[in-house]
Amino acid sequence: MSVVLGYDESPGARRALQVAIEVATAYDDRLVIVYGAAAPGVTGEEYGAHHDAVREAGNTALGRAVRVAEEAGVRTEVELLDERPAQALLDTAARHGARVIVVGTWGESPVRGALLGSTPHKLLHLSSVPVLCVPAES
Repeated sequence: MSVVLGYDESPGARRALQVAIEVATAYDDRLVIVYGAAAPGVTGEEYGAHHDAVREAGNTALGRAVRVAEEAGVRTEVELLDERPAQALLDTAARHGARVIVVGTWGESPVRGALLGSTPHKLLHLSSVPVLCVPAES
């Protein structure tokens, strides 16, 4: 089994990384760190530039998360997917037989999450595996 972590270097994601490391360690699971890199829009020169920038940011974020996890002795794998974050996490969880999906939150209200479609909110409604939402430290 595995622990799947959505990671984007936000304060909630940084705390979620620590929690995911604890869960992976407790179960001796592999930690699969995911970055959904779908750029908004679908065509044009701006899309290409944005897409490249989002992927570069994802590579940087994933590299930092891997270093933290490996320093803690956790086996890791990374997935940088051209999908929106919630779908990237759901697909990765299915492929890797996830025990749990771990994501950070950043203090948005439940109404805002429902209206704007936050990743944790989507996962709570769509995932067939447990979702652990980790708040940023206040």
